[in-house]
Amino acid sequence: MKKLTLLEIAKAVGGELSNKEFENNTIDSITTDTRKIKKGDLFIPLKGDNFDGHNFIDKAFESGAYCSLSSEKIESEKPIIYVSDTRKALRDLAEYYLSLFDIPVVGITGSVGKTTTKDMIASVLTQKYNVLKTEGNFNNEIGLPLTVFNVTEDTEVVVLEMGMNSFGEIHNLSKIARPDIAVITNVGVSHIENLGSREGILKAKCEIFDYMKKDGTAVLNIDNDMLSTLEGKTEFKVLWYGVENKKDIYADNIVKNGIESISCDIHTASESFNVCIPIPGEHMVLNAISSTLVGKLLGLTTNEIKRGIEEFVPTKMRMAVTKTEKGTTIINDVYNANPVSMKSGIDVLSGASGETVCVLGDMFELGDYAEKMHYEVGEYASQKNIDKIICIGTISKAMYKGALDNGGNAFYFETQDEFIEKGIENLIKEGDTVLVKASRGLHFEKTVDKIQEVK
Repeated sequence: MKKLTLLEIAKAVGGELSNKEFENNTIDSITTDTRKIKKGDLFIPLKGDNFDGHNFIDKAFESGAYCSLSSEKIESEKPIIYVSDTRKALRDLAEYYLSLFDIPVVGITGSVGKTTTKDMIASVLTQKYNVLKTEGNFNNEIGLPLTVFNVTEDTEVVVLEMGMNSFGEIHNLSKIARPDIAVITNVGVSHIENLGSREGILKAKCEIFDYMKKDGTAVLNIDNDMLSTLEGKTEFKVLWYGVENKKDIYADNIVKNGIESISCDIHTASESFNVCIPIPGEHMVLNAISSTLVGKLLGLTTNEIKRGIEEFVPTKMRMAVTKTEKGTTIINDVYNANPVSMKSGIDVLSGASGETVCVLGDMFELGDYAEKMHYEVGEYASQKNIDKIICIGTISKAMYKGALDNGGNAFYFETQDEFIEKGIENLIKEGDTVLVKASRGLHFEKTVDKIQEVK
């Protein structure tokens, strides 16, 4: 991180420094977690439903922090910058810090696929640039600012994932990032419980444009029924990508190579090329063509783009294929789940050789649509002729019913522990290919670990 003076920080966050004698002193690292404090850090205490970081300011100083923000009066000889809202101050400071660098910013959001798309775009851009990208789940109003603070003088491009649960969140993230390129992968049903409708989700995702640079470019999926409604209605430049619809860039001649990879031809305005994507699933083709479009916008050659796609390594627990000692193939896709990604995972599984087994858990934040959406996933798995459909969790009872009603060989367990205790050894056999997928909060990596342990 570039060094900032305390006066500079106070001005950026609209705060007041406790003692002017500290104005010219500097910090070069920022944290919100006292467990990660390093000597000389700026500590930003945040408040949540069940915690208040202000209770740990003394501990932060004891651990080596040099300065702290605070929205409460503190008796301390250490430098304190007083603000009205530490969470907003974190965002304001990140916005100021990123403005110090004249480098391209790529912002990415969407109901499905934003993390994989972010990682593939970064893989492509890394062929030419020194890229900083969002790591893990640092895609919210806390994680994105902390990512921004990792920008250095050596950073040439920033790739930022933007997640949200409700209106206004992506607006705030866009204000920090001010993207040159804004990518929306799709608009589905994730978070519909909070946003009310798919139209509401579209509105929330489009907040990414609120602070896009005036000469910026939106990169949108023309195949998505909601995003396509924006065609011809925007005041900014839009480039469209798709498979079903041939617009600015598209792909065809798609060849599935089992659960190992998928190949396609990508067509830009000026040329075409073939690429082998090292992760299975037709949805990966959309990721590849959006990454190609971003690469072209930032001046990469076709060879650089092709190499970036073919060298792509996904985030842990996203379509990760491994084989156990028993000879069982596991498709570990437990990072998260929604109806679209569930069906994409089932599509991949259906192309596997041998017996196919899906172990599926609840999908969260679907509100009044939950029962219907779970039923449809079970129905879909049956239609794809998955040999064993294992449904786990309270809401997944509807998934189990959807599978049974459509002739599926389905099994139901109330909890993950029940399946581990009673189901794994009986239902998963040598040579099976097993897809494991559920919402992040269920931590289905526990099931993956247990399947790997079976002798």
